[in-house]
Amino acid sequence: MTLPALQVRQVAYTDPLVVPMLTELSHEYWSRYGDGHGFADIPAEMHARSDFDPPDGGLVLLLADGEPIAGGAFRRYDRRTAELKRIWTHSAHRRRGLARRVLTELEREIAARGYRRIYLTTGPRQPEAQGLYLATGYTPLYDRHLPPERIGPHPFEKELDLT
Repeated sequence: MTLPALQVRQVAYTDPLVVPMLTELSHEYWSRYGDGHGFADIPAEMHARSDFDPPDGGLVLLLADGEPIAGGAFRRYDRRTAELKRIWTHSAHRRRGLARRVLTELEREIAARGYRRIYLTTGPRQPEAQGLYLATGYTPLYDRHLPPERIGPHPFEKELDLT
């Protein structure tokens, strides 16, 4: 299946275009980790998260024919570091490089906001995410030889090249 031309759009976390992303992420978290993971109330989640608002944060979506098919967000972690959150690709569009494109767009925006480093965590039951971050230059901050469940959240970092 060939995708139509993609549009990159920065939106507020409260934008209705974010609902498909949060809905699918919530289901994904719940199916991998069980109760207590995911978003019990998506509208409440959307309105409670001002940490993703500019100037310290942001959210990028990739749209195909006006519909969100991938996205991700960031927020301030510390003075020089942004934290990536909510990296998502619609289940019908995976394995096409969209998450890599989202990371590129987020990294560009993060650098434009003056951050010099990116930090993130992903869960032990998300090997696809771990593979994505390793393939795109993120450094694992954990012992990769330990069993994933023993590590818990898997932290990564990346220093931004601003040259």
